[in-house]
Order: sequence, then C-alpha cells, then structure tokens
Amino acid sequence: MFKLNGVPVQIERYPDETPRLNITVDSDDIMLEWLWEKDEEMILYFITRHLREQYAVKSLTLYMPYIPHARMDRVKNRKEVFTLKYFCEFINSMHFDKLIVRDAHSSVSLALLNNVVSEPVDKNIKKLITRLLDPQKDIVFYPDEGSCKRYSEMIGFPCAFGVKKRNWDTGKILGLDVHGELPASPFNVLMIDDISSYGGTFLHSARKLKELGAGRLYLYITHCENSILKGELINSGLFEKIYTTESIYKGDHPLIEVIGGKDDE
Repeated sequence: MFKLNGVPVQIERYPDETPRLNITVDSDDIMLEWLWEKDEEMILYFITRHLREQYAVKSLTLYMPYIPHARMDRVKNRKEVFTLKYFCEFINSMHFDKLIVRDAHSSVSLALLNNVVSEPVDKNIKKLITRLLDPQKDIVFYPDEGSCKRYSEMIGFPCAFGVKKRNWDTGKILGLDVHGELPASPFNVLMIDDISSYGGTFLHSARKLKELGAGRLYLYITHCENSILKGELINSGLFEKIYTTESIYKGDHPLIEVIGGKDDE
C-alpha cells in the first residue's frame, strides 16, 4: 500500500496484472509512505520516477516502517543470495532525501541504507505499560536476550527475559528458561519483541510464565506478520491481547489490536 502526503495511491491492474497508475500531487515536499505487503518494489520505483520527472519535487521522503528482507542480513556461501543488500541498493538508487523506518529487525539494514532515520517505538510501548501494568506488581518480559538488549534500557521497567532451549539438529524450540526476578504470584506481563511469524517463541514463553505464576499476559510486536493467524498461538487462549503496528499486519482478528501507526502521531 502506498500513500502520497497521506492520500492512498490507487493501483489499477491490467489483465496481465501489471500496474496502471495515475498520480497527481500539489506540493513540492512529498512524503511517500509504503506499507509493505508483497514484492512491490517496481511500483515504488514507478511512483518515484514519475514524481521526479513530472513535478518540481524539492524534498522526497520515503516512510517505510518495515524493512523487507531483513532476515537475510548475511550469507554463508556463494549459493545464498544476499537479498537484503540488493534490496537496500535498490532503495538507495532512488536517492530519497530521508528514509524513515521503524524498529529494524537487523542493524545491518540500517548500515546499508542511505539517509535513514529510525522512528522510536518506546512511546507506544510505555503507553501500553501505563495502561496494563503496575510497576509494584507486574513485569515486562523479553522472549530472548536479543530483545532484552534492544528494549530494556529504553523501557526502564522491571523485567525478566527468556533463554530458548533448542534441538540443534532440527532448530525446533523445546522449551524456555526464565532469567530475572519474578514478582509474587499472580503477576501480569507485557511481552515485547520486534517481529513475529507464527508466534512459536511467544507461545513457549507464555506457557513457562503461566507455570511460574503469571496472571494476565499481553504481547506487543512492532511487526506482526499475517502468518500469526495460522500458528498455534492465536488460538491458545494464553494472551489477553496482542498489540502491533500497521507496518505489515493486514489481518482482522479480535485478539489483535493495531496501535501507534503514523496516523496516530
């Protein structure tokens, strides 16, 4: 999905599924917003080239809260395609004056992108904490050490974190150990991480926290893939609510609430 200065771009399709675009703008300072859904890079290129060729654009900012391909931030051999590197080179080739992203999954992506600015997420998370948790009785939980390092100093709330136990032959998560001091039972928990696919990590975390005396569980994920609706987590009954931003989630489920997007600022 694309927006120009807040107005959705209408994308029509020819019978062969190639895009047909009609674009007008009334400003020379343009904010182009891209909420990633699939491989739409060529449409992004078409819009950008059109704006630069047909209008006296003074400033062109790309608002791209989700960075696709960020999981492929390294390669081990010549057979693996470094998709993140090539995607970032493609974005850089359009010479945006500013590129705004949110909670990048990989620091490599930030290093590869030009003129990039990271949109903070702490305000949204702190609002949730104020609404859901009591600092004297409850905690924030990070499902692994990576998320703990990413958020704990930023959030500044009593916390614990998980360490996954895996079958190293299959990569399957077998369970999870909890590190950190837990409050007296029952305590409520807001779990925090940057991205989710099917939600397996959060499912194991929730089961362990329930074993340890947790009461109500809530989950915040900056980038929630639609595949979460196909995983076991969504029907587990373990979470009271799952919160995410508008970056990639396009589903409709009563358990999931979209918060803190650009339009809420």
